[in-house]
Amino acid sequence: MADNKSASAYWAANVRIITISLVVWFVCSFGLGIILRPLLKGIHIGGADLGFWFAQNGSIYVFLVLIFVYAAKMNKLDREYGVDE
Repeated sequence: MADNKSASAYWAANVRIITISLVVWFVCSFGLGIILRPLLKGIHIGGADLGFWFAQNGSIYVFLVLIFVYAAKMNKLDREYGVDE
């Protein structure tokens, strides 16, 4: 990354990936697990309602997926801007 314009574009893309990841994290953990839990009461997974499942198990699975998606997207972004290892 030689110029300031390229560094700004890289940082903007990085912040966009982080923002999307945080929104997904918030919707899954707080939205589905807490706020929308009463609406998800009728749907059952493994003997528990869907809201409880997201609060206890689903959010962990989503977080793990987010880690791998973030790593893949950042590797792609690094290669695109020539800052990969």
